[in-house]
Amino acid sequence: MQKIIILDFGSQYTQLIARRIREMHTYCEILPYNKFPEGDADVRGVVLSGSPFSVNQAEAFKPDLSGIRGKYPLLGICYGAQYLAQSSGGTVGSSDSREYGRARLASFDATDPLMQGVREHSQVWMSHGDTILQLPADFRIVASTADVPVAAYRIDGEPTWAVQFHPEVYHSEDGSAILRNFVHGICGCSADWTPASFIDSTIAELQHQLGTDQVVLGLSGGVDSTVAAMLLNRAIGDRLHCIFVDNGLLRLNEFSSVLKHYKLLGLNVTGVDASQRFYAALAGESDPEKKRKIIGKGFIEVFEEEAKKLSDVKWLAQGTIYPDRIESLSITGMVIKSHHNVGGLPERMKMQVVEPLKLLFKDEVREVGRALGIPESFIARHPFPGPGLGVRILGDITPEKVRILQEADDIFINGLKTNKLYDKVWQAGVILLPIRSVGVMGDERTYENAVALRAVCSTDGMTADWADLPNDFLRAVSNEIINKVRGINRVVYDISSKPPATIEWE
Repeated sequence: MQKIIILDFGSQYTQLIARRIREMHTYCEILPYNKFPEGDADVRGVVLSGSPFSVNQAEAFKPDLSGIRGKYPLLGICYGAQYLAQSSGGTVGSSDSREYGRARLASFDATDPLMQGVREHSQVWMSHGDTILQLPADFRIVASTADVPVAAYRIDGEPTWAVQFHPEVYHSEDGSAILRNFVHGICGCSADWTPASFIDSTIAELQHQLGTDQVVLGLSGGVDSTVAAMLLNRAIGDRLHCIFVDNGLLRLNEFSSVLKHYKLLGLNVTGVDASQRFYAALAGESDPEKKRKIIGKGFIEVFEEEAKKLSDVKWLAQGTIYPDRIESLSITGMVIKSHHNVGGLPERMKMQVVEPLKLLFKDEVREVGRALGIPESFIARHPFPGPGLGVRILGDITPEKVRILQEADDIFINGLKTNKLYDKVWQAGVILLPIRSVGVMGDERTYENAVALRAVCSTDGMTADWADLPNDFLRAVSNEIINKVRGINRVVYDISSKPPATIEWE
C-alpha cells in the first residue's frame, strides 16, 4: 500500500497534515521524527512537520536526514523548512517582522511543480517567530510574502521542497492544492485509499491474522466499537463474541435499545445488566478520579467474568483508533499513555489484541461505518464519556440521581434532534450539579436540584466552543425539564469554551 510518512517534530498541526493527505484518498502514517521506517518499499514521500522549538535551541530535534534526502520526495513544513535550510549551511534567525496568522503570497513561481494551481495573492497561514535569513547556494525561492522573502523553496538536483507556512491549515486557501501537488504530482501516489478499499483489505487481513480463532469484543454503543464489530463480523462471523455491559450509567433506555439494534445488525452479542453492582461499588464516593477507577475496574471484572464463560477465546478486539496510537507515543518514542481502551485486560486475560481501526481517524471511522451499512443513529452519535453519566453527576452517585439525570438528558438530546440541532453540535449532555436551590411550583416552596446543559462545537475535541443554541430552544427545554423531571427546579446553560474549561465537568 502506497504511503506518505510524516515525521513528527511535535507540532500541534501534525495530525492535521495527516488528515489533509487522507482526504486525498492517500494513506499516510505519523511517526516520531527519528523513527523513519528504513526499507519500507511502500513509502513514496516524506513530510517534515512543524515544531514548538526553534532550530536554534539546544533541545531542538535535529535528526540525520541523509538516508531520506535525495532518495524520497521530501516536503518540509515550517520547522521542517527551517531545519532543512540550517542543516545544509543556511541561516535561520529571529525575524524583524514576525508573521503569525494570515499572510498573502506576494510572488511565486507558477511553473514549479509544488505551486501549480496556486492563485495570485493566495492567503497562507503563518505561525513562526524565526525566519530563513539566508539559503544555501543550491536552494531556490519559489514563493514569497511581503514580510517573508523565503516563504517556499526547492533544492536543485533533488526532489526536496519546503514551505514556511502551514498548507494543512484551512486558512491557507490553496494549501490543499500544494499538498496535492506534492502527494499526487511529485510523489506519484494514487488516490485509491477509500472506505471501500479499506474494508476489503482489512477483512482480508483479519481473516489471515485470526484464522479460525475466537475473538471477544466489548461494545459501548459508540461508533468506534460498533464499526470494529461490524468489520470483524464480516471477517469471522459468529466467532466474534460481543459483550455489552450496562453499568447503570448509560442514557435513558439505552441498554435495551442499543442491544436490540446490535442484534438487528447481525452481531453475536450478549447483554449484561450489572447496574446494581456498579451502584454498590460507587456508593458514597464523590472524588472524580476514584469514581473513574471504580467504574473502569468494575467493567474489567464484569467483562472478564463473561469472557471466561466462552471457550477457547484467544483474541481481544478493541476499537482503538489512530489518534489513540499517536498519543500513546511521544515524539521520542517513549510511551506516555496506554491506548488500551479496556485497561489492563489484554495482559490480565492473556489474550492477543486485534485492532481493526488502528489506522483510522474518527471521521474516517464514520465513513467506513457508512460504507458498511451501519445506521446513521450509530454513525452520527455524539461522543459519550467512557464512565458514562458517572462523570456527569457531580458528587456521589445514587440510583435516584441517575434517574433524574437520565430523564433530563433525554429531554435535552431529543429536543436537539427534533429541532434539527443535533448534527450541528459535536457533543451535548446534561450535568447534575451538587447543589440545591429554592424554587416555587404552584403555591409551594421547593428545594430541589439544579442541572447544567452543555453543548459544544468542535472537530476533534481538542478545542471546543460552546454552541450558541437558539434562546427559544433553550427556554423550551428548560421548561420541559422543570415540568417533567421530578427533583429539578433550576436549569442553567454552560457558556464556557475549551480551553480554559473542559467539555465534561469531571
